[in-house]
Amino acid sequence: MNASGTDTGAPHIRRALARDAKRLTRLVRTSRAYEGHWAPMVEGYRVGPDYIESHRVFVAVAGTEGPVLGFYSLVLDPGGRRGLGELDLMFVSDTAQGHGVGRQLVEHLREEAARAGLDAVRVVAHPPAEGFYRRVGAERTGTVAATPPYVMWDRPELMLPIV
Repeated sequence: MNASGTDTGAPHIRRALARDAKRLTRLVRTSRAYEGHWAPMVEGYRVGPDYIESHRVFVAVAGTEGPVLGFYSLVLDPGGRRGLGELDLMFVSDTAQGHGVGRQLVEHLREEAARAGLDAVRVVAHPPAEGFYRRVGAERTGTVAATPPYVMWDRPELMLPIV
């Protein structure tokens, strides 16, 4: 239990459903990680039911259907690169950060990637999140250049081995 009263212990991770779209969108748009000069990246961003239905999106909830603690989206075989997946989105709610939810999501991501036969997952990280990804085993492989007008900064590119 954290200071705001949200139960962040042992979240239940399940496949996201179309009905989760509004909650996932809210989590993205209200993330403190994207305040200030980072805000344009998520301004107007929407995780729609169509996105959830066409991608491998997994959500961590408190208990079995409690508050959303975080989620991720895994893209298999991006750009035809066999054996490689890509982490498209990963967010942990502000109240759940620091309670192991991100690590549990990454462990789940690794299990999903292994089941899909992937060797590694590419991560293009929000710059302040690079340390987290390195702590869970990702290795920096390069930098992805800014793509204005939404992404005005270069981002670290990392590779998360699946073994």
